[in-house]
Amino acid sequence: MLLGFAFTAAVGFTLVNVVDPYSGAASTPAYADTMHATSRFGSAPVQSATAPGSYTMTVSRESVTIKEKPKPVIVAVPKSTAKSSGSSGAPAAGTPDPGSAQAAGYEAVHARGWGDDEYNCLVSLWNRESHWNVYAYNASSGAYGIPQALPGSKMASAGADWQTNASTQIAWGLGYIQGRYGTPCGAWAHSESAGWY
Repeated sequence: MLLGFAFTAAVGFTLVNVVDPYSGAASTPAYADTMHATSRFGSAPVQSATAPGSYTMTVSRESVTIKEKPKPVIVAVPKSTAKSSGSSGAPAAGTPDPGSAQAAGYEAVHARGWGDDEYNCLVSLWNRESHWNVYAYNASSGAYGIPQALPGSKMASAGADWQTNASTQIAWGLGYIQGRYGTPCGAWAHSESAGWY
């Protein structure tokens, strides 16, 4: 019986080393270290094999080309094309839609003897100020209407309907511009340099 126990124990210890090499003294530290090493992708064990002799290894994969993101190209527009036909510095406004506030502005500019250059400046100026909106209101300053009169009630001098009539606001605005800057292009130049007119 003792002989049977000894035989079973010897076979058991041998099988444990074969099945689980870490449990017995049969595993060498170099082998254990290799098995416990981790790959660069995480904790998965690194597998390695050695073979006697000299060999070359060839690895091929699809080629990958990486291109640098292109830098934006800034194109300078010559002043002669950026301006209207004159020396206003404002872009050409084009023909206004009939019945629009800009059409009323076009007529009023020409009625004062100014040309299309002055109209171009006026369109740029009032696009910046109000986008030609009769009801435009600046809550922080109190400026009102197409010309952004401050206060808006100043436009009552051009008509009682100053709060709702584009022609009344334009008439007042052109009078203000003529008295203070001479022309819409003078007002536009001031707005370009100071940010207001």
